[in-house]
Amino acid sequence: MVKGRLPGPERRRQLLAVARSVLAGRGFHETTMADIAESAGVTKPVLYQHFSSKRALYRTVLEDIGDRLQSTVVGAASAATSPRGRAEAGIRAYAKFVAEDIDGFQLLFNSANRQDEEWAAITRSVERSLAQAIGALIDVPTIDDQRRQVLAHGVIGLAESMMRYAGTSGRDLAYTQDELVDDIIDLAWSGLRGLDG
Repeated sequence: MVKGRLPGPERRRQLLAVARSVLAGRGFHETTMADIAESAGVTKPVLYQHFSSKRALYRTVLEDIGDRLQSTVVGAASAATSPRGRAEAGIRAYAKFVAEDIDGFQLLFNSANRQDEEWAAITRSVERSLAQAIGALIDVPTIDDQRRQVLAHGVIGLAESMMRYAGTSGRDLAYTQDELVDDIIDLAWSGLRGLDG
């Protein structure tokens, strides 16, 4: 059944949201454009009006997730006024993003994406942009810019790995999201604080 007409930008957002969910559940290779169109309640020609191929749709889904993640984390961290506050705000924003869009998180950081150069480049670009923003917020005068970038990648990797593990094991863990975030913050902050001097 085809849903009523939506303005182009609104339809595109709707199709991206549906595609994100279907692709996360079934995987890229197992999902067809017909699956996505049916789930969205549109015809395949409507889907093809917005995306020329399944590959183009998947690339757009990954870019959209990456853009929203960067905006969320960088915006939250930049608004804080102290080094500890920036670390905490950024990590809390990251965790909130993951909790609210677990499908998007899993798609963006899916290990299968590392096998495809185009998709791996999107994930690397997101990680690089986050690291540049986070590196600029690491306020340790004795550390040069290159080292800040390495440390920022470490903070991102720590958060990503812990969120992924908790997300896939969460049903078995007696661990709330707030406790997980507190542990990520404590680990990251303890490590960064130890670098001063």
